[in-house]
Amino acid sequence: MPAPGCFHCGEALPDLPARLLLDGERREFCCSGCATAAQWIRDARLDDYYRLRSQPASRVGTDSPDLAAWDREELLAGHARDVVIDGTPGREITVLSDGMHCAACAWLVDRALQRDAGVLETSANAVTGRIRIAWDPRRTPLSRLLARLAALGYRPYLAAGEERERERRRERNRALLRIGLAGLGAMQAMMFAEALYLDTSGSMPLPTRDFFRWLTFLVSTPVVFYAGWPFLAGAWRELRLRRPGMDTLVAGSTLLAYFASVVGTVRGSEHVWYDAAVMFVFLLLVARQLEQRARGIASAQVDALARARPAFATRERADGSRESVPLTALAVGDIACVAVGEPVPADGVLLDGEARFEEALLTGESSPVPKRGGDPVFAGTACREHAARLRVTGVGADTRLAQLVRLVEQAQAHRPALARSSERIASRFVAGLAVAAVLVYAGWRLHDPSRAFEVTLALLVISCPCALSLAVPAALAAAHGALARLGVLAVQPEALERLANATDVVFDKTGTLGDGRPRLQSVDQLDGLDAEQALRIAAALERDSGHPLAQAFTDTPGNGLAASGLRAIAGQGIEGMVEGGLWRLGQAAFATGAPDDGGLWLAGPGGRARFTVAEGERQDARSAIAALRAQGLVVHLSSGDGDAAVRRFATGLGIAHAHARQSPADKLAYARGLQADGRVVAMVGDGLNDAPVLAGADVSLAIGDGAALAQRAADLVLGGRSLLRVPDAIAVARRTRTIMRQNLGWATAYNLLALPLAAAGLVTPWLAALGMALSSLVVTANSLRLARMRAR
Repeated sequence: MPAPGCFHCGEALPDLPARLLLDGERREFCCSGCATAAQWIRDARLDDYYRLRSQPASRVGTDSPDLAAWDREELLAGHARDVVIDGTPGREITVLSDGMHCAACAWLVDRALQRDAGVLETSANAVTGRIRIAWDPRRTPLSRLLARLAALGYRPYLAAGEERERERRRERNRALLRIGLAGLGAMQAMMFAEALYLDTSGSMPLPTRDFFRWLTFLVSTPVVFYAGWPFLAGAWRELRLRRPGMDTLVAGSTLLAYFASVVGTVRGSEHVWYDAAVMFVFLLLVARQLEQRARGIASAQVDALARARPAFATRERADGSRESVPLTALAVGDIACVAVGEPVPADGVLLDGEARFEEALLTGESSPVPKRGGDPVFAGTACREHAARLRVTGVGADTRLAQLVRLVEQAQAHRPALARSSERIASRFVAGLAVAAVLVYAGWRLHDPSRAFEVTLALLVISCPCALSLAVPAALAAAHGALARLGVLAVQPEALERLANATDVVFDKTGTLGDGRPRLQSVDQLDGLDAEQALRIAAALERDSGHPLAQAFTDTPGNGLAASGLRAIAGQGIEGMVEGGLWRLGQAAFATGAPDDGGLWLAGPGGRARFTVAEGERQDARSAIAALRAQGLVVHLSSGDGDAAVRRFATGLGIAHAHARQSPADKLAYARGLQADGRVVAMVGDGLNDAPVLAGADVSLAIGDGAALAQRAADLVLGGRSLLRVPDAIAVARRTRTIMRQNLGWATAYNLLALPLAAAGLVTPWLAALGMALSSLVVTANSLRLARMRAR
């Protein structure tokens, strides 16, 4: 039987686990950090945590982070604010932690922090991962409180700035207050209205009737003008822009019902409709809050990126000593030191030794990636197992982390054609509805004047195009959140829509289906050169080429040659001056003028040589190809490599349509040919020579560790090395298309059914408000199904 997991975090136990006697039972732990945390929880009498929790805690580990930098004023100035709580002055900060998994975690965090006498107030939210701490700096430093969190497995990270945090809290609190006020008002208004509705015989004395109406007026007024203010403000903006939309109809219907009721109350008319107005506001606020929840799924990725930014960086001085500096003080060319378990503060190049970096946040890779001296290291990744030194090459907005944040924000802001179409339809729908309302009112005035206003109001309320307006945006928000979790970023408009329609997928070979690590197998057919000379010249030419083939020559011994005047000819090879002579490296026809034989040739004034280079398959290439075929897609291979290498790859992967020695123009022509046959082409590539076909395909996906030009030409960027993200992204795109069609179909069917019922007088205004809100909730709930999609 397998050994049980760690008592604290549930992870697998090592051969020699840490052991503790807790409450008379021997418990085993994966590390001394988890054991210490469990002992502290027991000594603090907070061991109810283990009974209440629904998921294991995060692993504590043995490395204790240095949190002294959190006490520095330059950090607190941008993230903390002065507060006074119960007459005691202090400071307040919001930090993020990715270790909270359930409500019991938030319970433990609150009570653990409150053990310190210097803590004024705390609140932890297990859903958002936010921990708000108010403390008295005169009695306890912030670093001591955060050290307690880290010792329990809740390592703190900087949030997005105190001002942004305060605004987020204000918005949330205002929304909850409005919903609460509207809910109470709706209940009270419905209670008073029920008393009036039940007086079917008209036996209620007029003073009593008027008393109920005036009470309802007092209850409804703050609901309409405070709780409903977002709709009133939105309607004013729409009218100023002369683009009436959903808010115009909501505000118009609410104000119409409210003021008609006020007039009816003053005049003593037979009917009032306060209940419809307040119900309308309450139900719409709830629907809007759920829509914001759907959008927040994608926004959570930006919060996750914020966790990756360290507060300070450790910089190495010229004399070898080290200093802690604010992240903004780090400059290109500095040497940064990263301790084990700490996030990398900036993009850079690893200087010496070997280290492993966890890149899950940037690329989605679950296991740490090994790096050697000279390899690039990115901000936001975490150093594992060994400390590292790197020379900084990018800081601030120039880091890959900052670029990823911008891509996520752009992805959330995309409004494809379907979204714009639904908004135009909603706007025209409002204008058409106004005409329909006038006609219905006129018809009922002729048929039954006493019900004309009530029927018209029900028509306006029940036909509110909320579901139509939410149909696409809610689905897109959830879809972008699902893609972000998969490590895929949609960076161009219409990307999801086109990807869902793809019928054929064309792959490049080198660095895409291949593992990107070409290996030199032999040097032969030497003419005027020995093998060592040929390798040194080839290495000099490839050193700055940026082509994946360069890796085949990186281990060439004694390489001291330099190349100048380098010129790459896409799809053919590279040429440059080495020791005063012009050398060419590439296809046989390019380098020697001889017919192509599938090898890599070097030719120049001193002779020529032939290299045999082979590249292995990516680990998950076969699984990805099989998944694409299972989705009904036709897979193609289009490569600039020789026929033998391409055929070997195609046979191994089961690709029937394979083409070798394809120049960038040939690849683009091949894609154009498929498009001419009515096919929708998705191109997957990573190299510079893939940029033209990536731009020319119907939709394109660039490998995240490929060339920057290829990524700029692509519609979607795959964050890591896994090719399984391609079928996963297609699955999300197709599911999103289905969800959007379902949402639009539901919104259309609802209006086709509801409008005739309301025009026929079969729906009361308050019931119309309920039906409208339920239609919006159906759309939002349906969209949230996308949030459950996970990587395979």
